[in-house]
Amino acid sequence: MLPVERRNHIKELIKEKRNMKISDLSNELEVSEMTIHRDLKPLIEEGLIVKTFGGISLVQDKPEKASFSNLEECAYCSRKIYERLSYRLIFPNNKIEMACCCHCGLLRHRQQEEEVIQAICTDFLRQTVISANLAWYVMDTSINMGCCQPQLLAFEMQEHAQKFVKGFGGKVYTFNEAMEAIFQVMSGKNQNCSKNH
Repeated sequence: MLPVERRNHIKELIKEKRNMKISDLSNELEVSEMTIHRDLKPLIEEGLIVKTFGGISLVQDKPEKASFSNLEECAYCSRKIYERLSYRLIFPNNKIEMACCCHCGLLRHRQQEEEVIQAICTDFLRQTVISANLAWYVMDTSINMGCCQPQLLAFEMQEHAQKFVKGFGGKVYTFNEAMEAIFQVMSGKNQNCSKNH
């Protein structure tokens, strides 16, 4: 089967099932998981699907998106979304909420924790989509990305986060530690998100 045929088959499958594991696609199409990842790249760029931890989910059509949440503004602070810093929360029935950055994403995640089935964000260095729950977060770095303060930057690998801190300061947190730290800072000051431009 040619790559274009596999992509078309993947499109049909994801539209029917809405969520699929990479391993299931690999078995269905009888190719390696690496081949599936290569086949998915154009579909992700097209905006048809998003990667989730170990799988993919169908992105809702425009009218359905609007009925769930506005994916162009932050679900927590209502600011404009910049894909490079964004944080996605995935709920049952393919409802997706976007936060403008990990700061807002973790605060919103904490609010909706019981309902969230998956959360994804972008690795700050490599610009790859990663599971938010498995990410390492750097807070209080000297680099200002223009996101909500105090800013949190996500890294897939602890080693990368630690090296970043050596160069630009800050502290490395696990997912749970970062969620608690940002909540404590924000509730201690009883303040809204603020951006430094």
